[in-house]
Amino acid sequence: MLQVSKLIPQGQGLAKPLVQRAAQLVLDWDIRQKSRFDAVASDERHVGVFLPRGAVVRGGDVLLTQDGSLLRVVAAPQPVLRITACPDHPAHEQAFDLMRAAYHLGNRHVPIELKPDHLKIEPDHVLAEMLRAMHLTVVEVREPFEPEAGAYGDHSGHGAGGGDIPVHGARESHGHGHHPGHQHHNHNHNHNHDHG
Repeated sequence: MLQVSKLIPQGQGLAKPLVQRAAQLVLDWDIRQKSRFDAVASDERHVGVFLPRGAVVRGGDVLLTQDGSLLRVVAAPQPVLRITACPDHPAHEQAFDLMRAAYHLGNRHVPIELKPDHLKIEPDHVLAEMLRAMHLTVVEVREPFEPEAGAYGDHSGHGAGGGDIPVHGARESHGHGHHPGHQHHNHNHNHNHDHG
């Protein structure tokens, strides 16, 4: 069995043709969230993965084997619940409905993938009923699942959200041409902090 103990997040620093030619490991989320697992690569080699405890493997990551070969990780399609807002609601309410759903799922520590127009979670009939009661559309589909890393885990910058969670008080440029004092949609950006 070929051993793997090094992960290269999103193949950073590797030539794209090299990564594209690499054998694939097609893995669902249940496997990718483990730091130790066995798998069979697309070239039929048996692989034993031994990563540092707490490591999470994401689709697009590259694993380096003991013999120096590369394995490209592909997030396997798996059953997930795709959650969308009710199309009968106005657009601004749809965004709020999804935000509210994400809040309630987060309070239950449910792994969740956030997209601009939908959410994804692993199948759970109780949660599906709760979400339907909140007037959301919930359908089971087979798609890759890349849940958010969370505020305190996986700071490698390659989670599903595409970056780290900013630290309170830190300035971050989003490339939207923001100017000092610029405000969005009547949101008040003057935060009053009581440092008592």
